[in-house]
Amino acid sequence: MPKIAYVSPEIKAGHPDENTKKILEMIDAAKKSGADLVVFPEMSVSGYLIGSAVRRKSFLQKCEECGREIVAASTGIAVIFGNIETQKIKKRAGEYVRNIGEIFAAQDGKKIEPKEIDGFFEINLAGKNYRVACIAGEENRLDDFFPTVEGFIKKSKPDFILGLFDSPFKIGKISRRDEFFKKISSVGKCPAIYSNITGIQNTGKTIYTFDGGTSVYNSGGEVVKRGELFAEKIEIVELEEIDRLPKIEIANEPEVAGIYRALTYGIKKFMDQIGMKKVVIGISGGIDSAVATALYSKVLGAENVLLVNMPSVFNSATTKGLSEQLAKNSGCKYMIVPIQESVDFTVKQLEGTPIKFLSDGTSENLKLSGFVKENIQARDRSSRILAALAAAVGGVFTCNANKAETTIGYATMYGDAAGFLAATADLWKFQMYDLANYINKEIFGREVIPQGIIDIVPSAELSNAQNVDEGKGDPVKYPYHDCLFRAFVEEDATPEEIFEWYEAGILEEKIGCAPGLAKKYFSTAGEFKADLERWWKLFTGPAVAKRIQTPPVIAVSKRAFGSEYPESQM
Repeated sequence: MPKIAYVSPEIKAGHPDENTKKILEMIDAAKKSGADLVVFPEMSVSGYLIGSAVRRKSFLQKCEECGREIVAASTGIAVIFGNIETQKIKKRAGEYVRNIGEIFAAQDGKKIEPKEIDGFFEINLAGKNYRVACIAGEENRLDDFFPTVEGFIKKSKPDFILGLFDSPFKIGKISRRDEFFKKISSVGKCPAIYSNITGIQNTGKTIYTFDGGTSVYNSGGEVVKRGELFAEKIEIVELEEIDRLPKIEIANEPEVAGIYRALTYGIKKFMDQIGMKKVVIGISGGIDSAVATALYSKVLGAENVLLVNMPSVFNSATTKGLSEQLAKNSGCKYMIVPIQESVDFTVKQLEGTPIKFLSDGTSENLKLSGFVKENIQARDRSSRILAALAAAVGGVFTCNANKAETTIGYATMYGDAAGFLAATADLWKFQMYDLANYINKEIFGREVIPQGIIDIVPSAELSNAQNVDEGKGDPVKYPYHDCLFRAFVEEDATPEEIFEWYEAGILEEKIGCAPGLAKKYFSTAGEFKADLERWWKLFTGPAVAKRIQTPPVIAVSKRAFGSEYPESQM
């Protein structure tokens, strides 16, 4: 009765030597466990997001060398693994491509060639020949390539199916995958085993967490084994036992639980990757910086997190008190650095220094608008104070952005849009509140994020027009605009379509917000249209320039800014 080891290795993109060392260790461990076959995900040797390394001859040669090492290690066990297929790259004449992976098989120190079609092998396990169909590719496009996979399964008539993916975490991915494997197991009338990598990889602007999540499906497509998420593991299953194993009842976990796991995992791995152990967080008494505090203190330990409140004359006693309470509840280090004196000095210096026209000896003085003064406050906090403190403690400072504000550029360049990592910038504002409540209840079991922060109106507190004690806040009406902006980004909805929905009375249904919100916020169609045009112009205009300069984002959605939502300054 053959035993199959299926693996969720932590892979480092662009480090084939380190990855191969790990693969060889896992092959040895699988042998010692009595496995007849060990399977590794697609592109386990090279990593998935390798950028321009795919063009380097030396890198490709190293991947080929590593592949030969793995084949040589297959003595006494069969091995299936993913690597770069250099012939594919050569055929495409140096163009940048992502579908360059190939699945390889080996046994007794020799490579096994595919039978009839790529990804289909015949392998002898425990004295019996088995037909194995291997599936790999973009997991977020499973439904798109199902017809191709269906044809492949019908043609190969496998005894079992292997899904070998290098697939990042996305909200709702596991349920979509389960549905896919339910269909292909039913088509093949055979069991299927899913293997995925762990770790983080990035495309420069977008950081992806890879959640592993190995799974075994019986011939009816039901889940009978599920591996731990975000954990490097070797799991073993007896092939002939799969259809006799009991079905696992999958718990309906809230979406926010997966988001929390992905963010904390991504933060930890990214901090390890850049060699940093300390962070400085500017806290305002608002929800975004409070969630950042909870996440980083959980990952790094409260002793490695410095919280800084930087009040001006516009910051209320309410938010200053909430900032202090957050620091007390979280156990993080805390300091107060007022900024009004330095802001006033900057304004005085700029307004008091003449601009000279040397050609005729005349001069003029600037008069700074209220808007410019607001941005001076934001930049003073980040570029001056937080950057200096991060350097002083030997750490980095965070960007506490959310996706709603990122969408429309509601942030100051070199101010609150600065930082080393925007861990929460793929979360809409409502998800920030969901995460805050989840962290308090499920993670800490107590009120780390003060309820007052969750209840208070969101406000940048940069002018008297944003006085929270008077119920004034940001110009964004998050219950409605969250959904509007999400339609812009994740559904590619245009203003024309949105206005048509509004006129037809189906707007809230289409964008997913509460009924009646449009009438609540806009008394006339003219007001609605003006609001829509305002945010669309920002989204497609100045906000683009801001987004491409802001810190890397940890992706959790299907359309994270960066790779999933490529920008063009049009």
